[in-house]
Amino acid sequence: MKWKKEKLDVILVPIGILMMFGYHLWLLFKYLRNSKSTVIGFENHCQRVWVCKLMQIDAMNRGPAFTVMNSTIVAANFMASTSLTLSSLMGTWIASSSNSETISIIIYGDTGSSIIALKYISILLFFLLAFACFIQSSRCYVQANLLLSMPKAQVPEDLAVDALINGRNFWQVGLRAVYFAITMLMWIFGPIPMVVSSASMVAVLYVLDSNTKYLLPDFSKPSVNEDKKRKRFDERFEQREMPVGSSELQVNAAINTALLSAAAI
Repeated sequence: MKWKKEKLDVILVPIGILMMFGYHLWLLFKYLRNSKSTVIGFENHCQRVWVCKLMQIDAMNRGPAFTVMNSTIVAANFMASTSLTLSSLMGTWIASSSNSETISIIIYGDTGSSIIALKYISILLFFLLAFACFIQSSRCYVQANLLLSMPKAQVPEDLAVDALINGRNFWQVGLRAVYFAITMLMWIFGPIPMVVSSASMVAVLYVLDSNTKYLLPDFSKPSVNEDKKRKRFDERFEQREMPVGSSELQVNAAINTALLSAAAI
């Protein structure tokens, strides 16, 4: 039986798609079961603590926090605009594309008109999904900004946390849609580049999404080094015997000497 290169798309393309979907299903299961083992869970925890710390100060003193949120909103809008622009370009490409003999010679795979249309439509759908997710992410961040900037009001902490977490989740889904679009874009050059890019993408994302170094701190306790320095300072200061009737200048000199010794250690 003679081998046809058109069969390569039927074998390799589903393998690449299953690798991407299988990895993200595994990541979702890992996040739901043990969120601290993923970078997404660590970032969500940091945002919860960030809102908790912001609620402890007055709304008029939260200027740096609003700067951070505005930068995030600008980034979300930029990604949404980029996704929409790429979607428009893909739509134009679909309308003006034609099956040529040069493409059939270069690409090792199926170059039929139906397969080419399927490639373009899949890329277009993923870019449109990314656009919708980034728009929703921007909306959630604007809502969180509104809640945190409300003066003289007891805003429930859970509302601001939920808005931030939802914005972060939409941002993650938008990024994943862009990643899928990249693998579909490689499919234009054939099924072999598509499956290779899918495997490479899964390997890179596994390294980026795994949280094996950081725990989930509450950012309220002093670090271990600060505790050690404080204990050493207390021990050295207690060991020094101050003479009776010493002047205030001598006391200050002894304190400064102990501080410098502890800092040098």
